[in-house]
Amino acid sequence: MPEIAMQLTNVSKRIGKKEIIKDLSFSINRGEVFGFIGPNGAGKTTTIRMMVGLMKITEGDIHILGKSIKSDFKQAIREVGAIVENPELYPFLTGAQNLKQYARMIPGVTQKDIDEAVRLVGMEKALNEKVGRYSLGMRQRIGIAQAILHKPSILILDEPTNGLDPAGIREIRQYIRKLAAEKNVAVIISSHLLSEIELMCDRIGIIKNGELVATQDVRENTSSTTQTLLQVEMEATPLDKALEIINEKTTAAQTNNKITFEIEKEHIPALISNLVEQNILIYEVSVTKSTLEDKFFDLIGENVIG
Repeated sequence: MPEIAMQLTNVSKRIGKKEIIKDLSFSINRGEVFGFIGPNGAGKTTTIRMMVGLMKITEGDIHILGKSIKSDFKQAIREVGAIVENPELYPFLTGAQNLKQYARMIPGVTQKDIDEAVRLVGMEKALNEKVGRYSLGMRQRIGIAQAILHKPSILILDEPTNGLDPAGIREIRQYIRKLAAEKNVAVIISSHLLSEIELMCDRIGIIKNGELVATQDVRENTSSTTQTLLQVEMEATPLDKALEIINEKTTAAQTNNKITFEIEKEHIPALISNLVEQNILIYEVSVTKSTLEDKFFDLIGENVIG
């Protein structure tokens, strides 16, 4: 059984008469990367602020390794490292000096801990440069190093790849996966980049209008569906015949020199064999899988502001 790092139980948040978060309950395990996604205004940042104690919980509770945010805040929050929005750094100090300043705030953090955090995020070469000269990606990496100085069990990152170029996004993704795998850290990521969430995360939670509408394993979303879309491309002359054969099994449509249709995955090999036996020349067979983006819009709808 995986160890639960964070447990949200019936968490609600009201401001005045408006209920912003409605009865959220889910858990995040040690060593997993959990994506927290939803449309603008859905309640992602409000939930994260409650997780780190920046906003009071109206009802329910959040437990971090069994310790309550409400009744045992100091002990619970010691297990958390976080970057909410952008990392706040002193631009006139070097990366090394920034980390030393943060280390002074936390009892027990040693130079060895600083060196290990720097190694994990790959910032050894730029450590003695002033932060004001850092690129956005370098600032994010030093920010993550600062957040993990005290060896937290949970790392919370709100939009960690915001504003980064493709190379920077890939680097941050690699560091996050490395942290989860090497240090058994539970990483919680809020992001609008669904393609990155799909590459980075093990599980996702989707929130809409302050309510959790789904939690799902990312691999399950992209690979376990039994319905696939098979696209076949062939020479024009036998195309009508191929369409006729496929229509005996399922409903097919023709677009230029391609035939598209839905069929259960296990029936694909037999159908291809049948086409070949009928002297149909097949040049391409491709399967279109459901993406996280498809799942997201299925659940929350198009053009939704939560």
